[in-house]
Amino acid sequence: MKWVISAADPQKIKLLKHGLGCSELMARLLILRGLTSLDEAQRFLNPSLSGLHDPFLMCGLDQAVKRILEAVAQHEKILIYGDYDVDGMTAVVILRKAIQLIGGEVSYHIPRRLVDGYGMREDVIERAAAEGFRLIISVDTGIRAFEVVNAATALHLDTIITDHHLPEEEGHGQTELPQALAVLNPKRRDCRYPDKNLCGCGVAFKLVQALLQTNGRSNLLESFLKIVAIGTIADVVPLVGENRVIAKLGLEGLMEPANLGLKALLDTTGLKDKKITASDVGFRIAPRINAVGRMGGANEVVELLSTNDEALTRSLAEKMNAMNAERQHIEQTILESIEAQLAAHPEMKDQYCLVLAGEGWHRGVIGIAASKVVEKYGRPALVIACEDGRGQGSGRSIRPFHLLHALEQVRDLFLRFGGHSHAVGFALPTERIPELRTRLNHVAQSALKPEDLVPQIEIDAQVRLSDLDEGLYEEMGRLEPFGEGNPFPVFSASDLKLVYEPRLLKDKHLKLRVEQDGVEMDALGWGMGDRLESVRKKEKGPLTMAFQLSQNTFQSTTSLQLIIKDLA
Repeated sequence: MKWVISAADPQKIKLLKHGLGCSELMARLLILRGLTSLDEAQRFLNPSLSGLHDPFLMCGLDQAVKRILEAVAQHEKILIYGDYDVDGMTAVVILRKAIQLIGGEVSYHIPRRLVDGYGMREDVIERAAAEGFRLIISVDTGIRAFEVVNAATALHLDTIITDHHLPEEEGHGQTELPQALAVLNPKRRDCRYPDKNLCGCGVAFKLVQALLQTNGRSNLLESFLKIVAIGTIADVVPLVGENRVIAKLGLEGLMEPANLGLKALLDTTGLKDKKITASDVGFRIAPRINAVGRMGGANEVVELLSTNDEALTRSLAEKMNAMNAERQHIEQTILESIEAQLAAHPEMKDQYCLVLAGEGWHRGVIGIAASKVVEKYGRPALVIACEDGRGQGSGRSIRPFHLLHALEQVRDLFLRFGGHSHAVGFALPTERIPELRTRLNHVAQSALKPEDLVPQIEIDAQVRLSDLDEGLYEEMGRLEPFGEGNPFPVFSASDLKLVYEPRLLKDKHLKLRVEQDGVEMDALGWGMGDRLESVRKKEKGPLTMAFQLSQNTFQSTTSLQLIIKDLA
């Protein structure tokens, strides 16, 4: 792994240190996160509702609000068309609640991943028209649903698209949009909305904000943030700007949720009455919500977060727990199959883009599998589930490689495709998979350099163990929530000496006790048991470590510990 020591302007560090009254190390961390002025740093450290932009700055939002209010006034039936991931399901929950609050008659439809596939479908629109709906509002989907929107128009249904996925490229720097009544998407080239990083639930939230604002109910806005924070963190969008406001205030609200479904969900995840972090959402809450969509459902999540029936919330939360356990088992089976493929064809590991396919792989889990492959092998990966001559695929990428643009260069191979710069979904005939592997590797090889495929770790600062104390840990807490765009700080220290013989915890985790300048600290390397022997060889020599600073509580005693990221 390549270590990159980040550089920061000493003068700017000095300015923030004196202006904020913080430590030099804290000032450095702020500078490295792009907060170079005192005003920027103060806004970052003290996020509030005032940090949310005027929703009406978003292109098309005034038309959308006007049409929704008209539908409410005329008692027209409104259908929210969602998506089956956390982002899409939370978007359905908040928009449905907001429209109900202003007196609207609203229902929702979420596709079943394993039956309907991704995106909007004409048969759903036709059924909605037959059932008397007059307005369709998409959330987290629809930016490329040209034919579906045209079908809705032909059936005299108005359509409002809210989405955050990249629009279709039309050529000459232009983008093509569906001919809907309104298209809310900050990634539109003609949209001057200041924050382009909103997730699908975030875009729906701006519509909610506008509706509440127009109806004199802005006092209710903060109550929506808990659910929006879950959608935002789960979708791994940068936790800066409005997303930071949403995540920070929403996580604080999760400490005392009024929503019975949220209470039940936190209880089943073991987070009741605890401080909720972004990591808790990403690794404990979101997987349980996602598991419902991945295993074939979705409505259970909306009902969990909408019902006032306490017994039902407990039942649904327990069901989600069971689905998540099943998802974990299936995921492990697919990953083992992938490792077997790579072992049988070792030359594939040297390709610039890994294209892996398997008969009978569960379509709901391939996205997670792709993420794990990227994490392990440091290169873009597509994982394809094959069935009856059709491949359903999901792809993830590394930072330097725009995966959606790459797919656009081989678009003739696909039955459909779409997504983001670093996460895509697609379908294609299985006989085209070898050609996809060959052509996509040519695209990747022309766009990437060999060094792009070397995993790297960015070091915020080189420190001495004596620099690390409870005061610094508390200061760093002000940077939370950590996530994309605001990573958990990583430090490095050299000349560390082993105090005790290194050992293993549960046969797979590395446990060390290190010393420097008379200061001793525990260090824990999750899943780094394979490094035990190499560390033992360094027993009498200095050790260099990249790590994160953490707290550990054992038998009512709390102390700082190092979480090992790498050893050099």
